[in-house]
Parts: sequence; structure tokens; C-alpha cells
Amino acid sequence: MTVRPDEALHLRLLRLLRDHGAISRAELADRLRIPRPRLLTELDRLAAAGFVSEAGMAASRGGRRSTLVELHPRLRFAAVDLGASSIDIEVVNGRLEPVAAYAEAADIRSGPRAILQRVNELLAKARTDGVYERLDAIGIGVPGPVSYRDGVPVSPPIMPGWDRYPVRELLAREHGCPAVVDNDVNIMALGERHGGVAHSIDDFLYVKIGTGIGCGIFLSGEVYRGTDGCAGDIGHIMAEPHGPVCSCGNSGCLEALFSGAALARDALAAGRSGASPALAERLATSGTLSARDVGLAAAEGDITSIGLIRDGGRRVGSVLAGLVSFANPSMIVIGGGLAQLGHVLLAEIRSVVYRRSLPLATGNLPVVLSELASRAGVTGAAVLASDVAFEQAS
Repeated sequence: MTVRPDEALHLRLLRLLRDHGAISRAELADRLRIPRPRLLTELDRLAAAGFVSEAGMAASRGGRRSTLVELHPRLRFAAVDLGASSIDIEVVNGRLEPVAAYAEAADIRSGPRAILQRVNELLAKARTDGVYERLDAIGIGVPGPVSYRDGVPVSPPIMPGWDRYPVRELLAREHGCPAVVDNDVNIMALGERHGGVAHSIDDFLYVKIGTGIGCGIFLSGEVYRGTDGCAGDIGHIMAEPHGPVCSCGNSGCLEALFSGAALARDALAAGRSGASPALAERLATSGTLSARDVGLAAAEGDITSIGLIRDGGRRVGSVLAGLVSFANPSMIVIGGGLAQLGHVLLAEIRSVVYRRSLPLATGNLPVVLSELASRAGVTGAAVLASDVAFEQAS
């Protein structure tokens, strides 16, 4: 799609106000490198559309004081992060500061009608509570492949009933505003770029390790989604030729070997066999085991649990080493639920990446934990929502 010059200017201007707060007209003209009369014309258009407003007078720069401009205080965006077992929603203002937040357990396998109905109910509650009069855009991330162009999930392995479901269309119609749909790891990468450890870094990988494994790819300051929107689906790279069957139907995928479900499976085997007395005790107490149990047992010094985490880190690191040699990123960020396993996992991933990648690519390559943690998804969804609203500003 061709973007008109005024649309590109509006997007740059509104992003500046979103990311930096109130800015004087004089400074805006300098930053955007446009003549003052043109800036004033564009600001008048954006003010008439309800996107910007005046915010008092700027400090003097030696002459007449310039007027400060800010995003309109009324602006509201809804950010929705759907996980395999959770719904997280934030309603944010134009600066992407949360004004309301809702979180609850939910099973993505219950299907799109039930999940999206609950999303709509939570947003309706926010409206009833006076959080917003109207939404200006909605951003939503889902745990599966997405056609970004069409706004629909496509054959998501852990989301039965969601294939080609018109998520974007239905949300836009329900709330009377633009909507945008993306893969959950892409929105996490956007969130980390906006307000986390990767702030202002143009080339990095965000690796989500949770129920599944995915990779958000940031290149030249933008998310790289690939031709059809499925770039970064590293959980289905074959990591072991004769490994266990994956949810996608293939064998030996990375996430079949190490993910929340895979770690719980291996912990259960270790507990039942007696290989780990600590896990056997937890199994006897609760009747089941989760990845969290492995983390707790490892923190208490259980050798088997530490070994399970290290094995997983080695497998993830081996895949990432290939990506580092291929893409040469400036940083790797590790997030998702299993990032809570902490430095045992991180140290193993670092060790393998540094050992197996080209020295030139790893000489200055930080491999770090996500700073935003569980808020990365909603933060990125808010960025997406604001961008789609700003793109339509006139």
C-alpha cells in the first residue's frame, strides 16, 4: 500500500509525541525538518481529528515562547495479549500509560467465540467504569501464526477453531475502531523495543519460551514478519531428528523438546522414575508437575531439575547460534514464562550461543532476560494499536 507524504508525516509526528511527551512547535519543526507553516497546518488537521491538543507554553529559547503540543488526553487504546492459558488487557492513554488493567485465566482451546466474547466483556466493563468514552484502536496478540495482512490466525497448532477466524474484522466492528492482530512474540518484541531492555535497539531477537517457542525479529527498527507473516517461528525448527512428536504433527521440533509442556513431561518422567527425589516428593504431594516445580526444585539444588533446564538451554542456544550467524543481531532478549527459570537457563543459552556462533557476531552480543517480563505483550499490543490509529490520522 502506498503511503501519502502527509500520512507518513503524521505518523512520525504522533510517534514523537507518544514516545517523548509534550514538545514545542519549534522543536517539532526542527525534529521533523519541515517549515513552520507546514507544521502548523498539519497540527491543525490533527487537532481537528482529535489526536493532538495544546499543552501550555514551552520554556523560552531566546525569543518568543513556543506552544507545547501533546497527544490529546482523551486518546485511548486497548492492548490485548492472549496466551495459551491467560487473557491480559490494558487500556492505555496516548503515551501508552496504563489507565486500567485486567488479567484472568482462560484456555485458548475454548475457541475464538468464547475468548473474544470475554475480551469484549472486559472492555465493556472498562467503558462502564469510565475508563474511556470510545477506543481509538485495538491491538491484540495471539499465540500462533498470524496473517498480519488479513488479520487472522492461520493453522495455529495450539488454537483449535481459530484458523482464519476474522479476529481483526470482528473486534473492529464490535468497538467501532481500527484493530490489528499479530503473533504474540512479535508484540512482545515491540513492547521490549518500546519500553524494555531493547529500547532504541534497531536489530535484535526476542525469544519467547513458554507454552511454545517463538522469535520476534527486529531489523532496521521494524518487526520483520516475512512474506506471509510467519517469520520467527523457531519452535518448529527441527532440533533432534528422532525427537518427540510436536503439536504441529512433525517430530523433533525445538518446542517439543523444550517448552512449558515438554519440561513438565520430562519432570513427570523424572519424578515417577525416582531419578529426582525432589520432583518425586512434589509429585506425591500435588499429583502433577509443572515447569514451575522444576524451577523451584532447581533453586533448591536438585541436580536432575538443573540438568533438565540446562538441556533445554543447550537446545535453544543451538538454534539461536545459527540465527546469530545468519542475522547478526545487536542483542538477544529471552522472555516468556520459562524465562522465570532465571540464570541457569540464561547461562546455558549464552554459553552455547557464544561457543557456536561466529566470533565476529558475538564479540559484542548481550543475551539478556526481558525487562518487561509479563507486560511485554500488552505493551507491544499498545504500540501496534497506536500505530494503526496514527496511520489513519488525517
